Amino acid sequence: MTRNIWLISDTHFNHSNILNFKDKNENLIRKFSDVHDMNETMIDRWNKLVKPQDKVYHLGDVYFGDEKQASFLLSRLNGHKRLVVGNHDNLKAPILHKYFEKIVLWRKLSDNGLLLTHVPVHESTLGEGRFKGKQIINVHGHTHQNGSPKGPYKSVCVELTDYTPMNIEEINE
Repeated sequence: MTRNIWLISDTHFNHSNILNFKDKNENLIRKFSDVHDMNETMIDRWNKLVKPQDKVYHLGDVYFGDEKQASFLLSRLNGHKRLVVGNHDNLKAPILHKYFEKIVLWRKLSDNGLLLTHVPVHESTLGEGRFKGKQIINVHGHTHQNGSPKGPYKSVCVELTDYTPMNIEEINE
């Protein structure tokens, strides 16, 4: 059985106000008719790629608001989900512990040369002892449509991935 690894960040399920956020040119960042349309689009795109046996690292900022509604949404997502905590994730929320097999502050995937975080780390961190001798790419979220800083970074924010998880193989290309 082949198990793919997927990465995604900043889904902000149920966050209706994010539909009002604009870029520096005053254009709406998320162009959905409403929060239901946004939620269903992301679930549909996730499940078209992610199989039940796959592993998914969500790099933070999963959902907003009502836990019952969030539970309905998260229960429909394929894969074995792991969470790298984002600045909007409440670690005390039982729902996160129900739908994510592991919850961490960051995750190093040595075999792939990746450091998974919510916020991009300072470049000097990527050269510290635990990563010496390896080219490390910091895969992150948090920056939404603004992308990544220059250097060894890759944003997997949904605004940059067409609201779709990114396969780990795409990161290494």
